[in-house]
Amino acid sequence: MTTTKCYMIIIGDIYDRDRFLSGYASVVPALVEQFGGRYVLKGAGGQFIEEAWCEHPSALVSEWPDRATALRFWHSDEYAEAKRLREGVGRFQVMLIDSPPITDG
Repeated sequence: MTTTKCYMIIIGDIYDRDRFLSGYASVVPALVEQFGGRYVLKGAGGQFIEEAWCEHPSALVSEWPDRATALRFWHSDEYAEAKRLREGVGRFQVMLIDSPPITDG
């Protein structure tokens, strides 16, 4: 039996990286873990090759047991407080997508 996971994909255009890293990024990883998620990708300095909306995007992908768990994190009081730390440091696109494990074959 394959288990479907939920992935939260965040693409960001970060204007104030120092403030982002010292505030939001220093608090949220512990919350992600607390709520049952884990990071599977963190990267900065990306390059869009289609439909670019910023020059050097950053990306973050977290894996969750299911969509309900990811939404519980997203709508939690703890995350709402942490999310305020990201105000004014950039703009972000956030999506959830469900996917079973990808197998070779």
